[in-house]
Amino acid sequence: GFDDSGRVENIRRISEVCKLFFESGSIVACSFISPFKKERDFARSLVPADRFIEIYVKCDIDTCKDRDPKGLYEKAMNGEIKDFTGINSPYEEPVDPEITIDSSSDSIEECASQIIDALLAKGIIK
Repeated sequence: GFDDSGRVENIRRISEVCKLFFESGSIVACSFISPFKKERDFARSLVPADRFIEIYVKCDIDTCKDRDPKGLYEKAMNGEIKDFTGINSPYEEPVDPEITIDSSSDSIEECASQIIDALLAKGIIK
């Protein structure tokens, strides 16, 4: 669900699965909407500090609406979906992510390059 408790549980489950993959030696990249700082901090707490990289994919609301293939933003704006992040539910913007990319203005290639450069700089990939 889109309600706060559903989102919290979703992030908790994803975080625990990511931890299992990390512990097996995998490099884990996951992408999900995590609107609350508390849940992002929980995810961060599950792996060593130098191995967690928070990537804030910044995107203005108009671009999100334009890219929405399922029409969820329109439904939320029409009141058909309650507790939709960025429309009728808050989003706590990350204060100090390791990487911020702006997918509204940067191309997919530029965004990917920024992430790869950060992973190279941290020695996570070679």
